[in-house]
Amino acid sequence: MKTDLNTLLTTLYVHLDDRIIPALGFSRRGRPGRPPALTDIELLCLVVAQHLVGIASDRKWIRYANKHLRSMFPNLPQQSGWGKRVRQATGLLSAVITELARDTPSWGEITRLIDSTPVPCGKSRETVKRSNLAGHAGYGYCASHSRYFWGFRLYLICTPDGMPVV
Repeated sequence: MKTDLNTLLTTLYVHLDDRIIPALGFSRRGRPGRPPALTDIELLCLVVAQHLVGIASDRKWIRYANKHLRSMFPNLPQQSGWGKRVRQATGLLSAVITELARDTPSWGEITRLIDSTPVPCGKSRETVKRSNLAGHAGYGYCASHSRYFWGFRLYLICTPDGMPVV
């Protein structure tokens, strides 16, 4: 079975519209005033498509979407409008990613994998004394780098299949 991008985006749109957006308490209408030509759900689908296609540049993505996805999304914004809409929708995007992750079977598993990496904040003793991080950062040892450091540890907690969890 071969799944193309149009089928995936249609399925994602229906799933977001029927289950995720109402469960999060977001209205389909969105903000007050004149409704945007491109709805938030369409925007979310296009952001997913941009990631799946692997185009990091907004300019290249708009050009690709105009050529290949215009039939599904007739009201695509230009590059500047695209960037503004994506930045405005970061809260919604974060909530949707969390809800989609909760739908995966591995979310409910008890097993969690934890890894950490050092984030050094200073090297000299003078820096440690003068830093605004003095009350928060601490000394530690990183066995993989065979060195001591002053700073923080960045932790990643994920399921056995690699999905990060909070």
